[in-house]
This record gives sequence, structure tokens and C-alpha cells, in this order.
Amino acid sequence: MKPSPQPQPPQAQSPSATPSRARRFASMVYEGVLLFAVVFLADYLFDTLTQSKHGLMLRSTRQAWLFLVMGGYFLLCWSRSGQTLPMKAWHIRLVAVDGTVPSFWRLVLRFVLMWALPLLGAATVWAISKLTGWPSALALIVVAPFTVFIPTWFSPQQQFLHDLLAGTRLTNVSISENP
Repeated sequence: MKPSPQPQPPQAQSPSATPSRARRFASMVYEGVLLFAVVFLADYLFDTLTQSKHGLMLRSTRQAWLFLVMGGYFLLCWSRSGQTLPMKAWHIRLVAVDGTVPSFWRLVLRFVLMWALPLLGAATVWAISKLTGWPSALALIVVAPFTVFIPTWFSPQQQFLHDLLAGTRLTNVSISENP
């Protein structure tokens, strides 16, 4: 009888290396699922407190509230461990360029800057829809969040543009480091 093969440990990656685009993409998709719950609960609280009857009531205030709630979620996670739950699952950590814990204001800057390319992508999709008269072109809005990956093809370390501008970077975390 043959002995059963021993399970192999996961491949160790250099902790200072940038996570692959595939892992960052997977983390981002997982983050979207998690944010659905965060936004749902925050919106429910908003509707309850303001007695809103539909989503267009107090629209600008609602959008500002949800932006602040998402910012609070990310800033809380990043300032504690440098990781959100999806980042922990995919062994990714946010650090300052020098490898230290980023300051609170650096994290705020990163959060604000990370919206620039997706909003530009959404505006582009909207403009294409208006210029062509094809309302179905608005379906392309789902790709807008992934415009953040475009600069990674031109950056030597494959970092996001908002990380380059904020002085932060994403790094691999060894499995033993992840709490």
C-alpha cells in the first residue's frame, strides 16, 4: 500500500512583493460583497432616522452619508491592522511606502483618491451613452470600479495610482503573519 502524499504548504511569497492583480481583483470582488451589507445597513439606518420613503428622497445627503460610512469602514480596518476582511482572506496588507503603518491622514487621502478613476470611468460610460443615444451602454457602468487597475500596467511595482499618490502600497502577507 502506498503512503498518502503529505499536503504541501502554500507557496511562500516575498512579504515586500506586490500582490498579483488576480489576488487584488479577487479581494476587490469580495470587498464589494461585504460592502453591500455595510451599505445596506447604513442606508436602512438613514431611511429609519429620516423617515425616507424612497431612494431619491434626500439623495445628496444619502450619498454623503454612505460615502462617510464606507470611509469609516475602510479607515477603521486599515488603521487597526492594515487589512479589511477580504484583504486578510487574500493575504494582502496596506502599508506606507517605507513599510510602516500609514498615518490616519494618509489613509484618508488614499480613500478619497481611490474614487477618482472609478468616477472618471463612470462619467465616461455616461458620456458614451449620451453621445451615442444607446441607453444600453449604461450597462458598462459595472466595469467602472475596475479602472483602478489601468495604472498598474504602467507602474514599475504594479501599484494602484491612488497608492502611488497617497504614499501607500499593498504588500503580500505571509500566512503565519495573518492573525
